[in-house]
Amino acid sequence: MINEVIALLAQIEVDYTVPKNIRSKVRDILSILNGEGEESIKLDKSLQELDLLSNDPSVPSFTRTQIWNAMSLLESNK
Repeated sequence: MINEVIALLAQIEVDYTVPKNIRSKVRDILSILNGEGEESIKLDKSLQELDLLSNDPSVPSFTRTQIWNAMSLLESNK
């Protein structure tokens, strides 16, 4: 499941229609997911960051839907 989320977020990261600050935050979330440490902590931190990101008004609607999909995948993995 986490690999699917990483792939989904990687698509957002390279999508140049997404604002630069959003891509930067997605890059940070990818670092969390790819980093060392307890999996449950990485999932919780990533979910928290994705939730904050989904509420950002500068996120395009299609990207917001992708973020919600990533959140759903992470929540089902808990």
